[in-house]
Amino acid sequence: MVLIIAEKPSLARNIAAGIGEVKARRDGYLECDGFLISWAFGHLFSLCDIEEYSPSPDGTGRWTMKNLPCFPREFKFDLKKDANKRVDSGVLKQFRIIESLCNREDVDTIVNAGDADREGEIIVRICVNKALHTQKRFMRLWLPDQTPQTVAKALSEMKAETEYESLANEGYARTYIDWLYGVNLTRYATLKTGKLLRVGRVIIPIVKAIYDRDMSIRNFKPDKYYAIYSEAETNGEKVELLSKQKFTKDEQEKAKALCDRYNATGAYVKSKKTKKDKLSAGKLYSLSKLQNVLGKKYKMSMADSLETVQKLYEEGYLTYPRTNSEYLATAEKDKIRQILENVKKQGYPVAFKDGKNIFDDSKIESHSALTPTYRIPDKNKLSEREMQVYSTVFRRFVAVFCAEECIVEKSELVVSVGELEDFSLKGTVILQPGWTKYDDREAKDKFLPALNKGDKVEIDFKPVEKETSAPRHYTIETLNNYLKNPFREEKAALADSEDTPENDDEDYKAIFDGLELGTEATRTGIIDNAKKSGYIQLKKDVYTILPDGEFLIEALGRMKISMDKYKTSEMGRALKKVYKGAIAVSDSVALAEKEISEVFEASRAVLPPEEDTNTGCVGDSVGKCPLCGGDIRRTTFGYGCGEYKTKGCRFSVKEYICGRAISVSNMKMLLENGKTSVIKGFVSPKSGRSFDAALKLDGNSVKFDFESSPPKRAENRSSDNLYSTSRRYEANPELPPDFFD
Repeated sequence: MVLIIAEKPSLARNIAAGIGEVKARRDGYLECDGFLISWAFGHLFSLCDIEEYSPSPDGTGRWTMKNLPCFPREFKFDLKKDANKRVDSGVLKQFRIIESLCNREDVDTIVNAGDADREGEIIVRICVNKALHTQKRFMRLWLPDQTPQTVAKALSEMKAETEYESLANEGYARTYIDWLYGVNLTRYATLKTGKLLRVGRVIIPIVKAIYDRDMSIRNFKPDKYYAIYSEAETNGEKVELLSKQKFTKDEQEKAKALCDRYNATGAYVKSKKTKKDKLSAGKLYSLSKLQNVLGKKYKMSMADSLETVQKLYEEGYLTYPRTNSEYLATAEKDKIRQILENVKKQGYPVAFKDGKNIFDDSKIESHSALTPTYRIPDKNKLSEREMQVYSTVFRRFVAVFCAEECIVEKSELVVSVGELEDFSLKGTVILQPGWTKYDDREAKDKFLPALNKGDKVEIDFKPVEKETSAPRHYTIETLNNYLKNPFREEKAALADSEDTPENDDEDYKAIFDGLELGTEATRTGIIDNAKKSGYIQLKKDVYTILPDGEFLIEALGRMKISMDKYKTSEMGRALKKVYKGAIAVSDSVALAEKEISEVFEASRAVLPPEEDTNTGCVGDSVGKCPLCGGDIRRTTFGYGCGEYKTKGCRFSVKEYICGRAISVSNMKMLLENGKTSVIKGFVSPKSGRSFDAALKLDGNSVKFDFESSPPKRAENRSSDNLYSTSRRYEANPELPPDFFD
């Protein structure tokens, strides 16, 4: 008897349909001829929490710095728990069923039917490792789609589970590393700030990318410049010419002089080329490229598009969705021919085509591009969103294999202004629409003026005042493009996905080397978590940072926790090395532990008071209140008296004064001695100049004290002004040092 364990109940049903008639439906499993089919509910197990390895000293389970960082010698999995930290009853029941089936005497073979990716690989592996008491044959069912034909074929071609060790190793490594970053740094940042901050290996660089872009927009100052432009008419047709020459806002006269020179020189058609050509359809879709199109056209969020395409996959209408490739495997050619026969029966003019632009094994990591399957749905039974997703994939498939070529006439005019500058004008006229009748990608005619080589061109160049533009907010499309290859040139990363160059070797190399931020399987969920956490928002298809997201990134910066694209990609490369067998799982885990250790070591470093920036953790006691004798504790925003609610004491000191963190050691010195030593590195928020000063208690307030550190003479400042300012500081030491700047 063969026991198949599917990742989800829906997959179990589809596997049963591929085997044949279901003989019996039991509680938690199905019976077919020679097969038992059970299922998980996605993850039945999760990694244990820190307390399993290092219990909190007070036994309450409250988060504390005393058991951080936590680096388990051996990672432990346990059944998933509910919000009350009790094992979920449904999870426990299903696992007991799987355990019972695994250990039945008549079961000699167990089949891992997790989703065909690294996550699905380990979901079922963990279940079997926990359930099985004796050794049995272990096989893998790999399904590119869930149609009965594919299931039946895959069952006859199953490989031993050992063939997928590298995939499992990468899956385990990702799970361990994400736990190390998420658990250790989330607790650390939360204890330091008093606010729950979800810190993860991938979520932070995603939020930071949106934060950086929004800060660039917010701080952008437009600058004027002059362009040289002509739009004079020749033979009744307007000819627009925009020079590559640009001039600053102070160079208007230079711009005018060049315009005069161009106009005096005159222009003519230097060359004219016209040729017929074939316009190729776009590539088949990877998940992210499909999400780009759906977000742009239907304003569909990544979470909604993934949920819909996943449902269509589970119903057998689309191939496996979490693919990062836009190409098909050469071994799939016969399968594609059969699908095309079904598509042809629907009245679409398709024919099999071969070529590297469609079939390319070198650009497939695990799964081929998204395509329709043999099953064509009844479109009247699909929801509006399902129809939008399915038709987008279907139309692109028809376009790629359309029997009718798209024939265009491409023209190029080169207009020359003497030897000063050449202007290239390009046009395209569609002679035979071909695939453009079926795909969502629009192809429009662009006509050129009716001019021939040697014709004179009327020109009237003038300086045109223009203004530099702020960067654009990230959209679903541009963020996806950035995450797939964060090191691609900015211009290319922001380009329309349909206008990217045919040579995409660089992007695929980045994916296969692990340089991408997140994967097709995880990226959507991580972005959705960032939205649910209140860090970013998505309106229509535009992402923007939210106040909590700003707080997160700025707080991590103050804590010197750097999780930018460079470090995340470095860890991504290590995970790919695990997949390729170049390093062990333990090696990649050691890299993560080293990086996390550096954060904690930096926070525990003992520095002299003038350089110390360690503000401790929220709740730390730092001394007695000078006003009421109450306990001064570290709060979310600084240091405050604990008697505020009972006695109304309002004594408080901000955590950051003029951009400088007030450390616990300095705060203790202030409360004990009434004065700190000189603190280095205050920055005037108005002038941006740095200065050093002590802090001192003065009645109900805390003031700057410059007696031991008078303001330094600034270069190119008169001594009278500096002296006057210094005298004012002495007379009014409570004023900030930029008050008079």
